[in-house]
Amino acid sequence: MKLSDIEISGRLIKSDSLSHDPNIGALSIICAVLRKLGWKNDLVITKHGLKQRHIKANNKFILIANKLDIQLKYLTLPKTEFHHDYWHYDKTGEKLGTIFLHIVVENFTKGYSIFENHAGSEKGYFITATGEYIPLAKYSDGEKYKTGNKDKIIHIPDLILIDCGRSEIINVEGKKYQFSQNGINKLNNYDFIEKNYIKKYYPNFTVKRTVVLYGSRENKILEIEIGFLLNEYGNLILGIKAPALFREAIKNLLDFWS
Repeated sequence: MKLSDIEISGRLIKSDSLSHDPNIGALSIICAVLRKLGWKNDLVITKHGLKQRHIKANNKFILIANKLDIQLKYLTLPKTEFHHDYWHYDKTGEKLGTIFLHIVVENFTKGYSIFENHAGSEKGYFITATGEYIPLAKYSDGEKYKTGNKDKIIHIPDLILIDCGRSEIINVEGKKYQFSQNGINKLNNYDFIEKNYIKKYYPNFTVKRTVVLYGSRENKILEIEIGFLLNEYGNLILGIKAPALFREAIKNLLDFWS
């Protein structure tokens, strides 16, 4: 190491590959900030746990390392070109509906999310009534799950919204339009989380379950279990029995821009 180098330690190995996502992001951001601040000398990642065989040219960290001129101590990085289409707007994902609704609720009502599990991001924490952030368990019985009882997995919604004014909590399952029935079926799986988390921390709230869809060219919803549809044209379609919080959010959004 030269005195002009900056060394940053961070483990990058997971499951015998360069796939330690939290640290890939953290180390990339640290190095990006240093470059943005004008650091032009070497940036060297140490204590990464990797061997030369783990280094693949198409790995996302290797792409970033080439772009930011990052080195991995004791290893040689292949030269790669950053794909121009690597980053793109998702126009097909099933969570586009739930992400949209999440943003609208928090910006146009007094409701907000107490848990989210949006695609492409880390699973969030469950927020209790006292503001405590707690992780949701993965299994109701970890030992039985490991021995083959897959019923012990805990099914969690993609989004949990709270409507304090109406004392309601809404469990939301997000799906593409063509998989709407699958989303409806999944609504039957939330007994454990409602009993052990929602009712425990919000005992005076009623709980609703609904499906939020993205896609298709449909302009109507027939199934009562579906609360909201964001279609391919950007039309906002409320379900027959959409939660009042959904109706308030969409009304306030449209009124704001009218």
